[in-house]
Amino acid sequence: MDSTELLHWLRLLTTPTVGRVTARLLLREFGMPADVFAQTSAVLSSFVSAPQAQALSAIPKGLETLHAKTLDWLEEDPLQRAAIPLGHPLYPSSLLGIADPPLLLFVQGQIQALPTAWDLCSSRGIAVVGSRNPTPQGSATARAFSQSLAEHGCCIVSGLALGIDGAAHEGALFAYTPSIATIAVVGTGLDRVYPKAHHNLAHRIAEHGLLISEFPLGTPPHSSNFPLRNRIIAGLTKSTLVVEAAVQSGSLITAQLALEQGKDVLAIPGSIHSPQSKGCHWLIKQGAKLVETAQDVLEELAEQSVSMGSTICTPSNDAPPFLVHLGFEPSSIDELVARSGMNASHVQAALTEMELDGLVERLPGGMYLRSGKN
Repeated sequence: MDSTELLHWLRLLTTPTVGRVTARLLLREFGMPADVFAQTSAVLSSFVSAPQAQALSAIPKGLETLHAKTLDWLEEDPLQRAAIPLGHPLYPSSLLGIADPPLLLFVQGQIQALPTAWDLCSSRGIAVVGSRNPTPQGSATARAFSQSLAEHGCCIVSGLALGIDGAAHEGALFAYTPSIATIAVVGTGLDRVYPKAHHNLAHRIAEHGLLISEFPLGTPPHSSNFPLRNRIIAGLTKSTLVVEAAVQSGSLITAQLALEQGKDVLAIPGSIHSPQSKGCHWLIKQGAKLVETAQDVLEELAEQSVSMGSTICTPSNDAPPFLVHLGFEPSSIDELVARSGMNASHVQAALTEMELDGLVERLPGGMYLRSGKN
């Protein structure tokens, strides 16, 4: 996206009274943002209200400054920063299926792996969410689950908040994985870190994963931003895992959004006496899958793949076709990608499912080999 195109997208994003729904309506009607702004107020008034048409005909206050700031931010580290508009080839396809896809995504981190990352999210992405004030056991559980799931080829997506979110990101970063370990969807501009206590964590996520925001640079942590970012967390992932949550919490908003998007919701039970378990217990009563181990989550992912007719190899009495690419000498993910022609996320998914069936052994350092069973 060149400088002029970026300017038009930022203008659409920041035009007063024009929200995302109206913006998408205009894009469907006219094409790109530049085409929207090329229309007269009279033409625009056929699709939006008179005040909105008037606002679209004016330059938003501070647009020039925001444009310059965004260009500087992008050019400061072009290998790790990007702005991806709706409809761009690098825009995550999983977000196109939600009711309110963001107009523009700001991304920081391993952007060279974006196609693989989005594919991994849609096939093996797990949103791990929960309380900002968890019990010590809750934090330890989120950390342990996330590490185990990441080691088994899943991508952990959360919101960088204090508590369960932070523990989930940390657990994923502990795992050895050659692909994207974790993704943080934040409620501020990417030039800010909130909470400040997670400054170092955000830096580590950018090194081994991705930071994502739909909010322009300079956006502070308004309370209204966080429910909005929850729809992206749910939209990017295959399933949502709630570790600890009170009955009234943002985590339940994420879970509800996941259900509305047709995604599975998993919940970890806790003490009947703990307020932080009430939300999980409520979700389980509503039909969420009760899970007690990371293995339960992996088995649920395998069942989803079977029910959706996935081409990923699934356990059976016959040896899965993927085994022809795997010998009795240790092989890395990269070697298996090269041999099979599959992408990394599908290779990891196949290995995980065969490991569950006892056909594959996982070794330290991310190496795999056939087990003695076959």
